[in-house]
Formats: sequence, structure tokens, C-alpha cells
Amino acid sequence: MSPLGTRIVVGVLLIAVALAAVWTGGIAFTALVTLAVLLMFAEWSVMHGISRGLRLIGLAVLAGSCALAVYGPALQSVIALAAGAGLLGLFARGLDRKRAFWIASGMLYCGLPGVSLLWLRGLPTGLVVTVAVLTIVWATDIVAFFAGRLIGGPKLAPSISPNKTWAGAVGGVVGAIAIAMLAGIVLQWRYVSAAPAAVVALAGGLAMLAVLGDLFESWLKRRAGVKDSGTLLPGHGGVLDRLDGLVPVAVTAAMIVAWQSLEH
Repeated sequence: MSPLGTRIVVGVLLIAVALAAVWTGGIAFTALVTLAVLLMFAEWSVMHGISRGLRLIGLAVLAGSCALAVYGPALQSVIALAAGAGLLGLFARGLDRKRAFWIASGMLYCGLPGVSLLWLRGLPTGLVVTVAVLTIVWATDIVAFFAGRLIGGPKLAPSISPNKTWAGAVGGVVGAIAIAMLAGIVLQWRYVSAAPAAVVALAGGLAMLAVLGDLFESWLKRRAGVKDSGTLLPGHGGVLDRLDGLVPVAVTAAMIVAWQSLEH
């Protein structure tokens, strides 16, 4: 199979597994999100040369934070994650001062989107919200990939990611907006008919965050001197490579929903 064919097949399988877990909810979704968080931090640790002992402690804190997001108040899980990351970072300063920052920041980078997704799925409207978040990220990534290959043109950030183009980035954002609007019309979401401009702004803003998340992970890989964060997913690289756009989108979506809840 060609590299593109492998990428498509693996991508379709990943989307199918994710949608099945989101639809099922409960233990299935919790297990999938927790596994993704742990694999992300494992790849992060390898990229930044974090020792095995510190890595295991970080994994334990992340697993506990995901459990708290399901079985306790969401704020409690965020506080536990932040405290664990801070304490482990301080402890690491005495052992490996150069990597202390990357340990703490990696736990937040990998843990916050997981906690956000688990909290969102647990809401009364969690199924729709979670699917919407994932769809925006997937649409951005897929349309950006093919728009970049078909159109080409000026590079978006050649010093960070030589293959990404402005055409791909703009195409990804436009594609995410179009799919969000289409899904809203087909599913008869009242938000689309009541405030279409708000839907466009929200979908477009989250799509731009997905593009920035992709660029940030590319910068991390360039800094670490690696092409991919891992080799677990054929055609895609590692779990970090596949979920880089979801990291800022999931956290931002959770913040927006929480803010709206406070307003009401």
C-alpha cells in the first residue's frame, strides 16, 4: 500500500474507533482518552529525554487526573493535574534541571485536553459537543492536507514545518466552517439557524487553533531533532502527531462551555 493509502486507511480506522467510543461513552470513552493521554506523555518523554522514573510518576499523575475528571468535579481534576505537574517539575529540578520544565509542561500539554474531553462528554449535551469538537479538528486536518497537496503555493512556516502551506491552512479553516455549517443544517441544530455568524466564527476560530496546534508540535519535533513523535500509527507517526490539533481545541472548547454555563 502507498504511504497515502496507509495514511487514509489508518485515519479512517482511528475516526471509527473514536466515534464508537464517544457514542458509547462511559468506560469505553474514558479508557480511550486515558490511553491517548498516557501515550502522548510517553512520546513527549522520549522526545525530551525524560528519565524512566520521572516518566512513570508523570503517567501515574495523568491517569489519576483522568479518573478524577470522570468521578469527581472537573475543577478538582485540573487542580490535581496542575499540582502534580508543578511538584514533579520542582522535584525534577534537583535531578535533571534542564528537563524539569519539559516534564511539568508535558504533563499539562497531554493532560489538559484529556480532562477537557472527559468533562465535555459527561455533560447532558456531551455527545453532540464532543462530536462537534472532534469533527472540526478532523475536517481542518483532512482538508488542509489535501488542499496543501493539490494547490501548493507559499509555505506557512518553512523554518518550522517545510511541508505546510498557506493554501492548506486556509483550506482547512474553510473546510471546517463548511462542515460545521452542513452538519448543523442536516442535524437541525438550532444554533445554526439562530446565529449562523457565531457558528462560523466559532468553527473558524477552533480550526485556526487546530492549525496552530499542528505548528506547535512541529516546532517541538524540530527542537528535539525528530521527524515524528513516534511510530505507533503507520502513515501518521505517533499519537502526538495525530492529536496535536486537538490539544488546544479541546481545552478551548471546554473553557467556552464552562464560561457559558457560568453565565446561565
